Amino acid sequence: MTTNPLTTSPTARHQAGRRERKSDRTRRRILDAAADILSRKGFDGTRVAEIAEIAQLSVPNVYYYFDSREAILEEVVNIGDRLALDHVKAALAALPPEATAMDRICTAFAAHLDTVLKQSAYAAAAMRTMAQLPSDIRARQLHHQRESGEMWRGLIAAGVEAGEVDPDLDPRAARMFLLGAVNWAPEWWNPERGSIEDTVATVRRLVRNALTVPTSATRTGSPNESAM
Repeated sequence: MTTNPLTTSPTARHQAGRRERKSDRTRRRILDAAADILSRKGFDGTRVAEIAEIAQLSVPNVYYYFDSREAILEEVVNIGDRLALDHVKAALAALPPEATAMDRICTAFAAHLDTVLKQSAYAAAAMRTMAQLPSDIRARQLHHQRESGEMWRGLIAAGVEAGEVDPDLDPRAARMFLLGAVNWAPEWWNPERGSIEDTVATVRRLVRNALTVPTSATRTGSPNESAM
């Protein structure tokens, strides 16, 4: 009977573990490079040659770990989606029990913005390129995003039920408008022209103002508006 050295030799097992860890590290270098490029140049602008250059690998080595450019970018987007969702869920979990429904909504949008601007190139890449993905990858992404979608729908619905979100708003349209604005932030945000803390504080205020039930005076409009 042939003996498998990987199951009998401590040295062989140790070497196999080292190879596996090196493989994981190389794979991460590829994904990190792809996330950096994807967050800056979008799906169509990301090339395997540039990924290889930043990861300090040859192009054949990149293809040793991934079958295609699309496979690399899809994994980056998957990781980015997961990181953004986990960051938002952690921020919500840290809120005190007495936090209002609107507090939870504003915290979620602030945490999401913080993720795409500061916490992860993966999240920024995922949000920037979502609409650029080929149809087959996009279909798989929609499946992965169910949990995220349910979370955002639940936050807005809880706000409406609590009387804190304007019931006259279309909940889906409101959610998508606000998420679209937050996801677009990496395109224009410049740390030299405003701190991330001020930007996150601004999105909290904008979200609250956009969703809060208007006063009766605001709801009826000004005399000039009525005459138009």
